[in-house]
Amino acid sequence: MSASQPGEGAMPPEGLGYDPRLYNADLAPVPSSLRNWSWLNMSTVWMGMVHNVVAYEAAAGLISMGMSAMQAIAAVAVAYFMLFLAMWFNAKAGTRHGVPFCVLVRSPFGPFGANVPVVIRGVVAMFWYAVQVYAGSQAINAILSTLWTPWAHFNAGFLGMPANGWLSMGLFLMLHALVVSHGVHRIRNFELIAGPLVILVGVIATIWGLHEAHGLGPIFSQPSKLHGTDGALTFAIGVTGMIGIWSTFAVNIPDLSRFVRTQRDQVLGQLIGLPITAIVFTLMSVIVTSATIIAFGKPIWDPVKLLLAIDNPVVTVLGGLVIILATLSVNVAANIMPAAYDLVNLFPRRLNFNRAAMLVLFAGLLYVPWYWFQNATTIFHALEIIAGLLGPVTGIMLVDYFVLHGQQYDIDALYRYSETLHGRYGINPAGFYAMGIAGALAIVGFFVPELSAMADFSWFIGVLVGGGLYWVFGRAAATRAAGLSSGPAELASEPE
Repeated sequence: MSASQPGEGAMPPEGLGYDPRLYNADLAPVPSSLRNWSWLNMSTVWMGMVHNVVAYEAAAGLISMGMSAMQAIAAVAVAYFMLFLAMWFNAKAGTRHGVPFCVLVRSPFGPFGANVPVVIRGVVAMFWYAVQVYAGSQAINAILSTLWTPWAHFNAGFLGMPANGWLSMGLFLMLHALVVSHGVHRIRNFELIAGPLVILVGVIATIWGLHEAHGLGPIFSQPSKLHGTDGALTFAIGVTGMIGIWSTFAVNIPDLSRFVRTQRDQVLGQLIGLPITAIVFTLMSVIVTSATIIAFGKPIWDPVKLLLAIDNPVVTVLGGLVIILATLSVNVAANIMPAAYDLVNLFPRRLNFNRAAMLVLFAGLLYVPWYWFQNATTIFHALEIIAGLLGPVTGIMLVDYFVLHGQQYDIDALYRYSETLHGRYGINPAGFYAMGIAGALAIVGFFVPELSAMADFSWFIGVLVGGGLYWVFGRAAATRAAGLSSGPAELASEPE
């Protein structure tokens, strides 16, 4: 069995001493022969993820802060390049050893202590999955209402949502189930089509924008409102906000990179798919929005509202299909996949990837996202706090792999539990002390008004302080943790 074609209830290999609470076929290292993702697969996965409604609207927030169009594009470039660096280095362990985030994080947190950051990441992933499902179902609802007038009258509601909304969500869930039904292999093939297709539609929209605006349009002629120290601070805050969109994914990027053939493939794929594609996509969104000023007298950043403003049934249907495709693309790779692996890690003897993914599809609805949309500020504020807690995990993982273990894990040790080595509860105190202190510093600005400026840089604080403290605590505990860095992994070595 393999991670690409998961088995059900697979027992640990005999003679290796693996703990069945820490192992199943989906958590096992992917053999080199089955790591068949090329740089093209990695880049198209990222293309599908960065082309979403949140990314499209992000430039609006930057310009509303007073930036010019060029400054907004520069902020996106800086943010995504820094994200690329974090994901490049945190993906290396996944590519080298072929194991997912939930297994790698056992090294700095202990075999059972790792469940804490895994659960935090899973909670965030499942919530964003639910939000994306609701948003995509609204596009389905709009399309069906356009094609069949009676559909719009199925508005008898229950549990806070009309009947046509429930039916639209059911249809969208079926699309999700179709994509994930054959595991990671089908996800890879879907993203190979979805990513480039969304870009193609973006190019068409950009051509329309250039035609309507007779060039780059009025947005590029508007001067910046940012000057001096305050301007530099606002620019930095904007960069941090853009990083926040993908900060959680920086933690579990090994879930994808474990299937990539070589380090070159994962680096090149992420370089093309993340900073380069994101910058191009932001430029497209600015041009299209520039055109809306000419066409409608005001900037329209929300793509759904833009479709309604154009008021053409054909455009509404085709544009809605693109929004559905883009939403499905980001949801499968960025939310369902990490949440499914996290569930498999918690219940390895009962779940495989396929079962866990299907469980995520329905469990996510328990978040009742249609209610959160009515009070989005509160939930997004809460998610910023949770994301602040994951910044330290990124820093801790980087220090653990590159500094304390010299880019070489004993993979067998990550599937074993020893009370003598790991303590009674299987927790590495060094990781928890570092995450606790750094996490508190990262989120204190959300609760103490005098320190509110720290909240704007929570991810940077978490990464730097978490990594620094773990280096100190980890070195102090090096003797006890020596079993996790005893030598090269035998099951999975880095492909050349």
